[in-house]
Amino acid sequence: METRELIKNTEVLATDNNLLGFAVLFETEGEPRSCERYGSGHINFTYLVVDSAGHKYIMQRINQKVFRDPRVLMENAVAVTEYLRAGSSGREALTFVPVRTGEKWHVDDSGEYWRMYEYVADSICFTKVESLGDFRESGWAFGNFQRLLGDFPASVLHETIPRFHDTPDRFENFKRAQSEDAAGRAGRVGGEIEFALKREGYANLLVGMLKSGELPLRVTHNDTKLSNVLFDINTRKALCVIDMDTIMPGLSVYDYGDSIRFGASTAAEDERDLGKVNLSMELLGAYTEGFLSSCGGSLTKNELECLRDGSKMMTLECGVRFLTDYLNGDVYFKTDRPDQNLDRCRTQFKLVSEMERRWDEMRRVILKG
Repeated sequence: METRELIKNTEVLATDNNLLGFAVLFETEGEPRSCERYGSGHINFTYLVVDSAGHKYIMQRINQKVFRDPRVLMENAVAVTEYLRAGSSGREALTFVPVRTGEKWHVDDSGEYWRMYEYVADSICFTKVESLGDFRESGWAFGNFQRLLGDFPASVLHETIPRFHDTPDRFENFKRAQSEDAAGRAGRVGGEIEFALKREGYANLLVGMLKSGELPLRVTHNDTKLSNVLFDINTRKALCVIDMDTIMPGLSVYDYGDSIRFGASTAAEDERDLGKVNLSMELLGAYTEGFLSSCGGSLTKNELECLRDGSKMMTLECGVRFLTDYLNGDVYFKTDRPDQNLDRCRTQFKLVSEMERRWDEMRRVILKG
């Protein structure tokens, strides 16, 4: 899930009172001594807690303007995190710190949800790909996430965002937006509308394969950007995946595909010069190599064959969502300038065209990985 869509209509908390009063509720090793705002996240309210033994923890208050049902979010996050810890070693998974009364999270008198993780020492995260090695390592992390959760019963998880990657449903929303033309913009984007409609039939592929049992239901992260991977600060090797707030049942190829969609593009998501927007086969190969090195053996033959479809489908779906929001008057995604959603749509459609043009090459690169 993109940060900009989550912070739409979200207020940033300036101060919190009695933070240590919340920190002492959790089973820290020592007594909490300090609690300060931490990190650059825009969604939840995150604090670094240090106790009397010198141990560090991450405490968060869940933003209920973004996550309207924090209980189901936490149930998903706890179930998956505990399963990951049971099947991993070292620092491959986050660790929840329970409340002293035995609960996994705390709900205060105002109905706010609080949680705490152990701080992962000597770790760092990056906001953009600085090298092929970084992208390869992020692929390894998300592939390892799939491997460790290969036997997890994904159907028991809550669907916290209904029909999130139901691409046919996204097309229905798009066609409704085109018909209603609330912002009077449909006449300006005839080419983009035609581009999307020509691929409406394709939009049913992966959803149809899931329904027919040709693709298995998996645990999906749904926010597979580089900044959601912790790296070892000394070796620059990936340690684990973080931010479990958007975990849901879905398809492994969705997570792979969304990583390729934004990570293997040669330009920013809102680039106006489409000549700069291309699919980097070098980046595609690096990510795929990392991803399959950690989970290739746990994927089915159909999943492997559909990795490129996951890339194209996530790119097409994202472009359709940007176009839908543009037609509706920019009511969902946060924009900083006029026509930004249209520019975003065009970059995604350019990438779709690039994938179609290099479809056979993509398959060779993926299978080589």
